[in-house]
Amino acid sequence: MDAGTAPWVAKPPDLEPFEAGHDGVPYVLSFAAPAAGPHVVLSAITHGNELCGAVALTRLLDCGVRPVRGRLTCAFVNVDAYQRFDQTDPFAARYLDEDMNRVWSCATLDRPARSREHARAKVLRPVIAQADYLLDLHSTSMASAPMLLCGPTKKGRALALRLALPAEIVADEGHLAGPRLSDYDAFADEARAPTALLIECGQHFEPSSAEVALEAALRFLLHTGVIDRVPPNLKPPRNVAATRVLEVTDRITVRTPAFTFVRPLGSLEVVGKAGTLLAHDGGESIVTPYESCVLIMPARSIVPGETALRLARAVPAAPGHRV
Repeated sequence: MDAGTAPWVAKPPDLEPFEAGHDGVPYVLSFAAPAAGPHVVLSAITHGNELCGAVALTRLLDCGVRPVRGRLTCAFVNVDAYQRFDQTDPFAARYLDEDMNRVWSCATLDRPARSREHARAKVLRPVIAQADYLLDLHSTSMASAPMLLCGPTKKGRALALRLALPAEIVADEGHLAGPRLSDYDAFADEARAPTALLIECGQHFEPSSAEVALEAALRFLLHTGVIDRVPPNLKPPRNVAATRVLEVTDRITVRTPAFTFVRPLGSLEVVGKAGTLLAHDGGESIVTPYESCVLIMPARSIVPGETALRLARAVPAAPGHRV
């Protein structure tokens, strides 16, 4: 499919019915069950052109999915960027002023708002801080199989393995440019219980990415116990035990505007030979540090200070985590 257009969704889902939100937070819907349980947050459109999450959450809401215990919150994150989406220039709606998935540290959010994304994150912060579990729904600019990013924590990896989703599990440290929503505060603290995952559901403009997002959201809700069944008008999620984890060992951050890949690289591509040249950054050569190196999400756009590529080693899934 042409990565420059999005023919499968000429008009993204209308979010106007959700504008009022609940508890004074626009575009955030929260439902409490009579029975006690965890607070689970599903977040979408952290990047405004990643439409799969908006499709999945609107389908859940339209189908009347509600918690049987605890609380379920559906958060449409960067609505301002999403509303600028134009299928003839789909990458332009990723954000307005700055990447909203790089502002999630307490130090950053304590400061006065410096951008529209920063201001929106400050509004969302109390909601995110209340979550026991969070799943952030994303998609990729380049073609890729689904990936479930669990961050660097043991609790994140354990949750990803227990979910048993048909997605590669990627354990990584995030980005040098700033923390992701799924890295915020307690989520990144091994000593605290709240846990977050980020799922890359496939390429932005593949119809299957929306189905993966919906399946992941349902599996997450079932696993955390917030719902106990799937409505009859939705397809039940699959249950697939993970066999490996991709541990990111190297985060390649762009240093200079002269950064170039030596050839087009594929996400989840395996490079067999150590020392294989991948890119140049000014006078530096970027090579694979070991055999059977897995390439994670090579960037479509090269921006100094941002991540160009992650390099990972496959390891077996830990015993005892299979469902």
